Amino acid sequence: MTITPLEQAVRAQLERYFDDLGESQARDMLSMVMMCVERPVLEVALERTGGNQSRAAEMLGITRSTLRKKLIAHKLSN
Repeated sequence: MTITPLEQAVRAQLERYFDDLGESQARDMLSMVMMCVERPVLEVALERTGGNQSRAAEMLGITRSTLRKKLIAHKLSN
């Protein structure tokens, strides 16, 4: 299996996270990563579609309703 540049970047950042964490235990790591990744993905999709939420939702493979909920959760929408 080929590792993509995005996967490599995520792995490198996780290694840095663990280095910074030191002896402390990681907690709720998947949730943390998802929150960190989701916001910029939403922002880029909106930028690429000129703010068109229907097209952004289609690009992301989610419904417009789900997109709206995620935008509100990330304080990217009113």
